[in-house]
Amino acid sequence: MFTTKDINQINKRGLTEDMAHQQISNFEKGFPYMDLLAPVSEGNGLIIFSETEVKKLEDYFLEKHENYKIIKFVPASGAASRMFKDLYEFRQSFENSKECINIFNENEDLIPVKFFFKNIKKFAFYAQLKEQMLNDGLEIESLISNFDLGIIIDYFLSKKGMDYANLPKGLLLFHDYQDGPRTSIEEHLVEAAIYSTNKNKKSSIHLTVSPEHVSRFNDLITEKIDKYQKRYGVNYEITFSKQKPSTDTIAVTNDNKPFRNEDNSILFRPGGHGALIENLNDLNAEIIFIKNIDNVVPDYLRETTYKFKRVIGGLLIKIQENIFDYLEILDNGNPTSKELANIENYVQKDLNIFLPDAYHGFDKIEKIDYLFTKLNRPIRVCGMVKNEGEPGGGPFWVNDITKGRSLQIVESSQMNLSDKSQQDILANSSHFNPVDLVCGVRDFEGNKFNLKDYVDPNTGLITIKSQGNIGLKAQELPGLWNGAMSDWTTVFVETPLVTFNPVKTINDLLRPEHQNK
Repeated sequence: MFTTKDINQINKRGLTEDMAHQQISNFEKGFPYMDLLAPVSEGNGLIIFSETEVKKLEDYFLEKHENYKIIKFVPASGAASRMFKDLYEFRQSFENSKECINIFNENEDLIPVKFFFKNIKKFAFYAQLKEQMLNDGLEIESLISNFDLGIIIDYFLSKKGMDYANLPKGLLLFHDYQDGPRTSIEEHLVEAAIYSTNKNKKSSIHLTVSPEHVSRFNDLITEKIDKYQKRYGVNYEITFSKQKPSTDTIAVTNDNKPFRNEDNSILFRPGGHGALIENLNDLNAEIIFIKNIDNVVPDYLRETTYKFKRVIGGLLIKIQENIFDYLEILDNGNPTSKELANIENYVQKDLNIFLPDAYHGFDKIEKIDYLFTKLNRPIRVCGMVKNEGEPGGGPFWVNDITKGRSLQIVESSQMNLSDKSQQDILANSSHFNPVDLVCGVRDFEGNKFNLKDYVDPNTGLITIKSQGNIGLKAQELPGLWNGAMSDWTTVFVETPLVTFNPVKTINDLLRPEHQNK
């Protein structure tokens, strides 16, 4: 299947020929669906804390967190172009003619575009857009009155003006303040100062970015960093990484042969956010908070976010301390019957780790080894919000032939929705994954886990894409918070809906949660 030239191309990306053959095999066999057993609910895999418990965990985090090396990890390479789909489509078809104006006024499909222009002054980027256009003798209100809307869109999205269509979300202006607007990455700087700062007042953030955007991120941070360091009394440690070429995957034709570029080289495509497990694995940290680039709020709404970051952080520290104590006991090799029973109870009741029937027939040494292996893993505490119709993954009990029952975050694309029983489980699910995680990535002796050892390779995805006008099949690696963390110790906690405020379309920035009072 592969020529000598192909193998050289594969090796240059950091892949082996065997890995390339495995990717082709994945296309041929496909990935199995996840076997959903039940939705997670209160008392059945989901923790819902009382106000008293929230306060205790928050205080515990405040007491303990400065003793840890904490990093905030923000996947920030995602392009913003999909936010402007409605504006793109409108721009391609709209002309300043009587006919188009009538269509604009009557067509309900254009409601998002109308809403954008009706509220354009409310966007944080408005002042900058207005200034750029005025420099060229153009006035936004006059253009809107005359239905010269295409000119405004061009200045907004293209290199002629703000170039938003070619920027990542992290560099877009999200929120307006009296001292000027902030990009979403600035909002993450503000958050990091509150909950990822150590006793030396060092606040650490790691951003995954596309190579073409590194310099623009650097320029923005260089311009803004002093302002936030002085305001919050911290010193930022900001690092970047790029998705590794070795995590790219081969694209194939419909008959599962390598898709070829015009020069006959193999087409490789990015492996999705699951590739970032490599970046996460490279970090020198003990505790890592993970949050998406677009999930931020203005200052006046931020306190609830801070509170529940401390809550899940405090819970992680408590769980980690308990696990480390139990691992010390197991590592000594001779726990008492009472100690062993306590560990078994903790594993099952507090961590929701399944002990198979065979376990009860093990001798003492076998039980020690089994429990040690189950406890000596990376840990993640995941905030979950009530599902109000957002598309995406959620928390479920799943069954695996080799691993038995476990708690997993599952995307709808991983479910067999032609199966009525699986449909029913999804329909009865109550919570959604907002990507609000805190992770413990060191073992009880302080050594870094190799996070790649805990990935389930059977949880990738096959998607249909195109190159030019030609269809192809692409492969995504196990998702970062899905299959890439499949074998982690997983704890689900309910967090308030206000902590989840994604920006999927440009008009989402007009929601009350993104508008300052």
